[in-house]
Amino acid sequence: MDFDRVLDKCGSFGRFQFVILILYGYTNVLSSLHYFSQTLVTFTPEHWCSHDDIRELSVEEVRSIYANVTHSSCTVLSGVVNGSGIAADEGICSDWIFDYESDYKSITTELKWVCDQAHLPAVGQSFFFMGSVVGTISFGFLSDHIGRLPALLMSTLSGALGDFLTSFVNSLPGFAACRFVSGLSTDTMYYLMYILVFEYLSPKRRTFGLNIILAVFYCFGLMTSPWAAIWIGNWRQYLWLASLPALGVLAYPLLICESAQWLLTKKKYDRAVDCLKKVAKFNGRKVEDSVFDEFVKHYREKMNEEEKITKQVDTFMGMFRTPRLRRFTLTLLLKSVIITLSYDVINRNMEGLGTSPFKLFSFTSCVYLPAGFTILLLQNRIGRKGMACGALFVGAIITTVTGFLIAFLDPNENAVLLAIMVGLGRFGTTVSYDAEIQYAAEIIPTSVRGRAVSNVHVVGLASSSLAFYVIYLAQFYKPLPSIFISCLMFFGSGLCLTLPETLNKKLPENLADGERFAMNESCFYFPCFHKRRESLTQTADYKSEI
Repeated sequence: MDFDRVLDKCGSFGRFQFVILILYGYTNVLSSLHYFSQTLVTFTPEHWCSHDDIRELSVEEVRSIYANVTHSSCTVLSGVVNGSGIAADEGICSDWIFDYESDYKSITTELKWVCDQAHLPAVGQSFFFMGSVVGTISFGFLSDHIGRLPALLMSTLSGALGDFLTSFVNSLPGFAACRFVSGLSTDTMYYLMYILVFEYLSPKRRTFGLNIILAVFYCFGLMTSPWAAIWIGNWRQYLWLASLPALGVLAYPLLICESAQWLLTKKKYDRAVDCLKKVAKFNGRKVEDSVFDEFVKHYREKMNEEEKITKQVDTFMGMFRTPRLRRFTLTLLLKSVIITLSYDVINRNMEGLGTSPFKLFSFTSCVYLPAGFTILLLQNRIGRKGMACGALFVGAIITTVTGFLIAFLDPNENAVLLAIMVGLGRFGTTVSYDAEIQYAAEIIPTSVRGRAVSNVHVVGLASSSLAFYVIYLAQFYKPLPSIFISCLMFFGSGLCLTLPETLNKKLPENLADGERFAMNESCFYFPCFHKRRESLTQTADYKSEI
């Protein structure tokens, strides 16, 4: 009487799962508002150095003046002669004319972090990602020691606090400190809720429940956040909008319970049974006490047997002690770097494509919905490995083509085509990113899932700090960022072949199970082809019998 069988009796896709999926969706909205707030609050519009001779001119007139000279927009120009003659001034520019996007004011325009201070927003970005590394490690550790639910609440509220405090800063030190606090919850709030939902859903329903909810709610958050920023018109008020809804997570403990699987790994059998009874009651199921007695007996015996074999407590570092699990772990870590870096570069590289970055980001965010349906339709047919490998491979091709189109086409004349290609690129990386989360959670044993998944994510998030340097490669050759990312994605596609397939298999609960998982499975094993071969073999056997 293992966990999956008891969960079936209590209801593995009932009212309780519906509630937890809705809360998962709400968490995704919070996550989308939080993750890309950094991009919106530091948005830098086109700008020019202002002085008395051009201060009263319109933006289009100023743009025309600077277009007729060889000097940069950071150069002080003076002496308008006959409406066009311009001379460069050696003075220091102290004021700027900004071409505001729908009159939206960012911290960059308010504090005038442009020209010789253009690097200051990047400092905030750096502290944001530093915070994400610290937060992912810390909250991942806490999730395996105090529980998934308390760690989720702490993570979400810390990120909201950082965003809220950021709205009051007026200097670089304050901005950097608050962005560090904000970064503590980056991605952590999402994957901790993901694990919680993952462990209460039927294996057959995981792909549907997790990916469709992610697609719908995350897509909603991404598509509406740029418009919300434009509507509010100010970065400070936008951060209030992005942070205050996080207080809603305080209601989570009243609606859902702690992970029963985690409680079992901590030998808290009574609390695990209480959680399952709550699920059964919520779903309108009646489960005999004898079922829970047999369930507890099964896990007590299993734990006792494992303790006789080894006295070691399962830890993340324990995943490196045995050869197969060590190989799986290193592959997951490297794959996370490739996917996260690709995802960040493609999602943040929105400028210079002939369309408003706000509108381009919003419109191309609609790909999250078809990406979720693509995973839903294909992942249970071609398997987790096939989905991960195929998504990276196709995404790499799309990214390469997009890079060369950017290099050889005029963005202003081909804005629609480039927007479509950017959308396709985001589609490929979104499928890869979302499929990778479920795949990693299924390979990693339950006993270390929280800590291990967090460490896999923290390595990926650490690589995100390189995204701006990858984008900067375009200064040397325009399609170079796309070529670099596509090469990484091709390599990642090959890496996926070394991982085991998890579709329709009992997932490992401890490190011993993880080492034995999918033993003797070929690197080229794909469930869709395997079923076809089995079908052909059975047909041939049937004909031979006739």
